[in-house]
Amino acid sequence: MIGGVVLAGLLAPVALGVDLVARVTAPPTATLPSVGAMPAATTVLDRNGAPLAMLYDQYREPLTYSQISPSMTAAAVAIEDRRFFDEGGVDPLGTVRALFSDAAGNSVQGGSTITQQYVKNYLINVADRNDPGAQQADRADTVGRKIREAALATRLAKGTSKQDVLAGYLDVVEFGGNVYGVGAAARAYFGTSAATLTVPQAALLAGMVNNPNLYDPYRHPQAALDRRNLVIGAMQQVGSITPAQAAAATAAPLGVVPNGPVIPGGTCMAAAPDAGFFCQYVVSYLEQAGFTADQLLTGGYTIRTTMDPTVGAAAKAAVDANVPTTQDGVADTFALVRPGHDGHEVLAVVANRDYGTDAAKGQTSTNIVADPSNVFGAGSSYKIFTTAAALETGTVGYDTPLTNPGSDCFTPPNANRWTSCYPVANDGTNYPNPISLQDALATSPNVAFVGLEARTGMPAVLQMAQRLGLRRTLTTNDAGSAPITDPADPRSRDPRYDQPQSQYFQNLLSFTLGDSPVSTLEMANVAATIQSDGVWCPPSPIRSVTDRNGKPVAVSQEACQQVVAPGLAHTLAAGLSKDTVTGTSAAAARAAGWTRPDIGKTGTTNTSESVAFVGGVGGITGFAGSSMVFADGPHPQEICPGNPVHLGDCGHGAFGGTVAAPPWFATMNQLLDGAPDVPVPGPDPAYLQPGSHPTVPYTVGRTQAAATTALQQAGYAPSTTSVASALPAGQVVGQTPQGNADPGTPVTLLVSSGALD
Repeated sequence: MIGGVVLAGLLAPVALGVDLVARVTAPPTATLPSVGAMPAATTVLDRNGAPLAMLYDQYREPLTYSQISPSMTAAAVAIEDRRFFDEGGVDPLGTVRALFSDAAGNSVQGGSTITQQYVKNYLINVADRNDPGAQQADRADTVGRKIREAALATRLAKGTSKQDVLAGYLDVVEFGGNVYGVGAAARAYFGTSAATLTVPQAALLAGMVNNPNLYDPYRHPQAALDRRNLVIGAMQQVGSITPAQAAAATAAPLGVVPNGPVIPGGTCMAAAPDAGFFCQYVVSYLEQAGFTADQLLTGGYTIRTTMDPTVGAAAKAAVDANVPTTQDGVADTFALVRPGHDGHEVLAVVANRDYGTDAAKGQTSTNIVADPSNVFGAGSSYKIFTTAAALETGTVGYDTPLTNPGSDCFTPPNANRWTSCYPVANDGTNYPNPISLQDALATSPNVAFVGLEARTGMPAVLQMAQRLGLRRTLTTNDAGSAPITDPADPRSRDPRYDQPQSQYFQNLLSFTLGDSPVSTLEMANVAATIQSDGVWCPPSPIRSVTDRNGKPVAVSQEACQQVVAPGLAHTLAAGLSKDTVTGTSAAAARAAGWTRPDIGKTGTTNTSESVAFVGGVGGITGFAGSSMVFADGPHPQEICPGNPVHLGDCGHGAFGGTVAAPPWFATMNQLLDGAPDVPVPGPDPAYLQPGSHPTVPYTVGRTQAAATTALQQAGYAPSTTSVASALPAGQVVGQTPQGNADPGTPVTLLVSSGALD
């Protein structure tokens, strides 16, 4: 009697009708399947539309019903739910049969329609994919779970066409090996599209859904073949195919691709060697713009990047020729940027290392090109910042001779009676004293530039470095990572670790000698700013982003800003135009047959653990780049020139001109072959002699009100533009122009909205 009561209770939902079940057992807010919410792979493309990488959590290519072959839909219906096109979301006969069996104490029976299976798989693979506890409940062999599933299926069926339900089901189910949906399965197992699946191919995939592991055609080929033929037989029984077609399909081999399933990697580490670091920079850039990692892995975006495959291939070949990929302890990084007034497009981000996790193969999982990973620094290339700041403040002019004794000892800015002076010596005795600014930039005497830095002031030099392009670099500490603020960490009380470089170097005159962590990419963008007439733009890897439906997606990016006056940028460029002619990279230039007008600056750290070259050619329509070779192993040593470049104790370590410049010349010779020369601008007459220049107050970091007041009091005409930013609302995050400009000049303040779009 008790059993009869229980059974009657179990059968009540069926007797009352599925409509009532839906109203009683499923709350209005219960998750209903949506194709648009299914995790879909994001595709990263180069600027020409060729694929670079796929990013995904689940390898899936969502499809509509019309994009799936009739053989595939017929196979699924034949083996899973023959009454699919005639029933509602729930098959009452199957449900009654299952409930009778369950009430008798047997294991929970199937009875699920395709619509119910769609609901179940959607809950497991989509709605609850990040909640193991909820997934366990979704799989539980309980009557309650089945009733809830049936209720959701009924609601789904009432508002969704049969074709959309079937397509959604085939999109959501798993085919093993992180392959989800028939679109991905067709490519993984047969190297084809879902639209062209044949009867035997479709039957194999339809049969796998029941148990992807048991019917895996690679590990269990006989079981997979038997299951496939069972599906073919079912297709014949329901009239989807003729007996002759069934016989031909049954006789066909499994036909899967060799060594499959062939699944593309789901991270940037699967990209080609010349694209891995670029791809990872794309990911980081979009995350800083407000995209979450989960969005990029599941959103099904198409990201067209700025990467130029010709430029990337040439640059990668150059660094590999300079330093082999597996060379012990030596990294060779290279970044190239296209200058411009409206944007700085990143064209290549490469290294001799490859992006990956196998150190034995020369791989690294750190973005050693884009991140401030060169912890030893860019050497004397930082003299660019001292020169620019000195010209802007009027400390010197282009024609000003610089005092340059063989050695000197300089008093730090914030000194007291116990402060020691900072001793500096030139590398060699062949420097004139005094020395012209242009010759100093070409030959790089240390004493002249530390003296110039001391006269100009550290705040001006550090601000100039930030303005010209060291945006992220200067936010890191002297170890190249985020400042440590955890009181439990003893390094949180050490200025080398607990302060950003922008603060740490306020009293250290060594900054101009480039002995601090730096990003190769950001130094390339510094050259791009100089070539862009003093306009800084973020080094952007993005041309466009569209969603899974092809709709454009806005990407929040910092606005371009005039960070130094055009005349100053031209004067600085003129000062940098002799490096490859008579300066420290001249020998390498001659060896490469390089005769083009360009800008350049080399750098070498004190013990040659890092060497650098920063350059530009072709003006605003040309190329800006940075090449850095540095020790990247656990036991850093002096870098020695040779074939190959190597670590050692050579006594005459590598220099920026001998080791870092050659990849630049090799790449530019290839890319510019046949192109006309573009002259470097001459110095602006306003900057030939020392003297004060009218300067716009620098207001970045202030409130809008304070910035407006400061500009008005100085005689400038401020206006504001709201920009998407995660910084506090009302804070000035950018300003254009900056630096020297006549009073009365309009100044635009870029003010944070307080949120990323």
